[in-house]
Amino acid sequence: MEEIIAQLQSGLKGIWKYRWSAVLVAWLVATGGWIKVYLLPDDYQTTARVFVDTQSILKPLLSGMTSMPNVTQQVAIMSRTLLSRPNVERVIRMVDLDIKAATPREHEKQVEDLMQKIRIGGTSTYDIYTISYSNSDPRLVRDVVQSLLTIFVEGGLKGKKGESEKAVQFIDDQIRAYEDKLLTAENSVKEFKMKNNALLPRQGIDYGSQVLISTDALNNAKLELVEAEQGRNAINSQIVGDEPILGTDLTPASIDNPEIDGRISALAKSLDALLLQYTEAHPDIISTRRLIALLEERKLQEAKTRAAPSDPGKGYSPMLQQLKVALAEADARVASIRARVTELEQRHNALVEQSLAVPEVESQLAQLNRDYQINKDNYEKLIERREAAKLSGDLTTTTDMLSFKIIDPPTVPLRPIGPNRTLLYSVVFGVAVLAGAAVALLISQVRPTYLSPAHLREATGLRVLGAVAMNWTEPERKKRRRGQIGFGAGVACLFMSYGGVMALSMLQS
Repeated sequence: MEEIIAQLQSGLKGIWKYRWSAVLVAWLVATGGWIKVYLLPDDYQTTARVFVDTQSILKPLLSGMTSMPNVTQQVAIMSRTLLSRPNVERVIRMVDLDIKAATPREHEKQVEDLMQKIRIGGTSTYDIYTISYSNSDPRLVRDVVQSLLTIFVEGGLKGKKGESEKAVQFIDDQIRAYEDKLLTAENSVKEFKMKNNALLPRQGIDYGSQVLISTDALNNAKLELVEAEQGRNAINSQIVGDEPILGTDLTPASIDNPEIDGRISALAKSLDALLLQYTEAHPDIISTRRLIALLEERKLQEAKTRAAPSDPGKGYSPMLQQLKVALAEADARVASIRARVTELEQRHNALVEQSLAVPEVESQLAQLNRDYQINKDNYEKLIERREAAKLSGDLTTTTDMLSFKIIDPPTVPLRPIGPNRTLLYSVVFGVAVLAGAAVALLISQVRPTYLSPAHLREATGLRVLGAVAMNWTEPERKKRRRGQIGFGAGVACLFMSYGGVMALSMLQS
């Protein structure tokens, strides 16, 4: 601690020894700095505030009918891109700064200067944006801020009509393409239906129902044929003279007829199988029971008949003639029913064959209809989107969606905001004092002197036997006094000059 104090005292003594150099340097630095600060150009600034109203009554009215433009986001993007290079160059042209730029380098410097000095601020909560600019020319400051404000407002009112028109044009192209697809799909469905008309279901009846109806019709026709044949056989037996056996009470089970018994047994087995699958009301079960009953009746009729003795005159009996006529009618009826059974069998077989191809045809038709429906749905959606895009474009370009209200217009500033000469004068004065002290200290270090016997002893390492005191003469005392007065006057003038420039600065501000 004592060493630090000793070094500090030594430095102060060195500065005091070369105090005139310190005063001179301080005067030079202070004078030069004050002149430089005084010559600094005044800095003027103006600020404009604008309120962007994004709450339009059209939003709730048109909600759900079209896509609403995000006006808040649009304004935020405009505020962030307002200082883009094209906008800054446009401002330069609007305020005629480009006339002053003789070379591309000067033009580039103007652009950079504007981009550095323009400040844009805003609050997304209240949609209030500020634009400020500072320069030494107050009129230029006002013109630059006014130009930026004009660009900002024009950018908000311009809208996105070009983008909306491009979107509508794109949707129109897609609609025309889907119209062609719909026409192609309709022609494909029409040609497929014409080609496979015989395999397509009609009136809501599928091929399974048609096959079942055909089966019932065929079974009924076969049963009718059996009945017709039984009636013909009965007439034929009467013609050949068979007589019924009288006085016996026969049952089908007690009569021995291998041919009919075999058929009845087969039908009984078929009936058992059908009963396992269907109810008593099923057409196949009803027709099978009817066939069994007819066979049993035929078995009884054959058991009751026997060969009658020949009658030479029976060919001339009126009854015989009637029987022959009835037999001819029965033969005709049997032939007609047999032909109908044959036709029904052919139709049934053809229907069964067609039913095997129906699933594939229905699958292809369903795929064609599905493709057509998809194209139709997309086409209808595109029509809706086109109308929504047109409405959105008209909504975006209208000025009612976005309104600008200038709260504080830009004005020509009357008083500069800078530079802060009071602070700069004080800084220059402090620097000048420190510079003078530093120069004096540097000189004392370059030209060292021993200010006390202790310093000499420490520097040389030798013993100091004594010190000779200075004997000041009267002229030397006067000279020394004048020097002290002059030094004090120089320092006092320096402080008075500082006070003067501070007072001048305050008067200017």
